Amino acid sequence: MVRDEINRMLDVLPKNELNVARSYIEMVHRKYMYEKRIADKGVQVTEFCEESEEIMQRWDEVFAHNLDDVLKEAIHYSQYKWHMFSYEQQTCLEGEVARAAFDAEEKRDLYVMYQHSPYVQVYENASAVVAADFDEQQDIYIFDKAFTWTYVHTHESMCGPYFYNIEQA
Repeated sequence: MVRDEINRMLDVLPKNELNVARSYIEMVHRKYMYEKRIADKGVQVTEFCEESEEIMQRWDEVFAHNLDDVLKEAIHYSQYKWHMFSYEQQTCLEGEVARAAFDAEEKRDLYVMYQHSPYVQVYENASAVVAADFDEQQDIYIFDKAFTWTYVHTHESMCGPYFYNIEQA
């Protein structure tokens, strides 16, 4: 029934609008497949609302502790926090080495945040999660609940991914 309704709507759209519809369907499909892949690994995802701001602030305090406001402005930190890595203001691992470091980390419970979202998610039972799970995500920050390391996958193919461990910095 839903497919019939969708097909009726699509049948009346001109070609340029069909391309727009296809883009939206692709976006929904990617989101569904990502969530399914994570769920199939036994990960339970919970979205925080009230605690999100505090967790994001703590991420800044821990992982960007050495960046003053002037430097943050110069590297456009407020636009993308990961600029601290791409502008080489924070020592980190990059590319395949970063992916391997993330994969090697013990991951029971994780925080996950996106650059342009006001919410933080908790991934519980995340031990099977690997870097490849986030390859289609953009501007995503994954970090352990103890705030000792963070893994960042950007929207820029030539930037990242990045892995930063405060204990090895």
